[in-house]
Amino acid sequence: MESPSDVTHPRVVCVIVNWNGWQDTIACLDSLRVQDYPNLCVIVVDNGSTNGSSERIRAEHPWVNLLQLPENLGFPTGCNAGTRLAYEQGADLIWLLNNDTIAPPGTATAIVRAAQAHPEAGAIGTVLYYFHDPAAVQAWGGGQIRLSSAFVSHFTAPASFTSGNTFFTGASLTLPRRVCESVGIFFEGFFMYCDDTDLCLRIHRAGYPLVMAEDTAILHKEGASSPKRSPLIDQFATTSTLRLLQRNAPVPGFSMCVYLLLRLANRLYRREWKNFASVCRGIGIFISGRNRAYTDQL
Repeated sequence: MESPSDVTHPRVVCVIVNWNGWQDTIACLDSLRVQDYPNLCVIVVDNGSTNGSSERIRAEHPWVNLLQLPENLGFPTGCNAGTRLAYEQGADLIWLLNNDTIAPPGTATAIVRAAQAHPEAGAIGTVLYYFHDPAAVQAWGGGQIRLSSAFVSHFTAPASFTSGNTFFTGASLTLPRRVCESVGIFFEGFFMYCDDTDLCLRIHRAGYPLVMAEDTAILHKEGASSPKRSPLIDQFATTSTLRLLQRNAPVPGFSMCVYLLLRLANRLYRREWKNFASVCRGIGIFISGRNRAYTDQL
């Protein structure tokens, strides 16, 4: 499924992160195995799984490049490990894809077509549909964020990504090689969440446009490893959002205060006491690690 890069068929390397989710990952790889694009290879990064995922994935799909990390370092760091390997392998386009997705056979071809039509692109996004309801759009590429409060909304119909506060979802995000070199990759201060938004905001600031591959239709199961309204997820999301605002908001202190007031008030209103405590823990983790150095470069 791979050959040296050429003008017609640039080298595409798809990076998938797995954490104890071998069933979803194998289903995703099944769909990648039948892509009609002739210059595609796949890297699976196993993020310290403890359920035999690596062995199962290797048995079902021996053709993939399996990179095993010793522990779960978080989604962005896992993606970065795969991105760096893809870069070393000479990738022209690095396609970051969630393991809980199914990509129709023409997806890689459509992404390359969009990239070639827009050589100035900083990132290429795809259309995501709900796995359980394939007629419903989950995200038209991504959405936008209000940096004054961290309020995020996703597009569910064709939309413009010219505004500097728009982003592509990391469930399916393709980066040209030169953008990884000039802008960087995911910020490793996020364990999960906000990594895609942060990267796209940086791409905007660098002057690159976000370009949609509108003729794509990826099915996404959404949140297979992160149940909604879980207290632990609240903790991760709080820490990540504070770091996102610290890095990107025009007046970080103001935006962080607005965000926390709204988030804590919401948990109180819903009487979600465990979640309220988790938000507070997320704040504590942010404060204790605010001076720690993290990378966002190759």
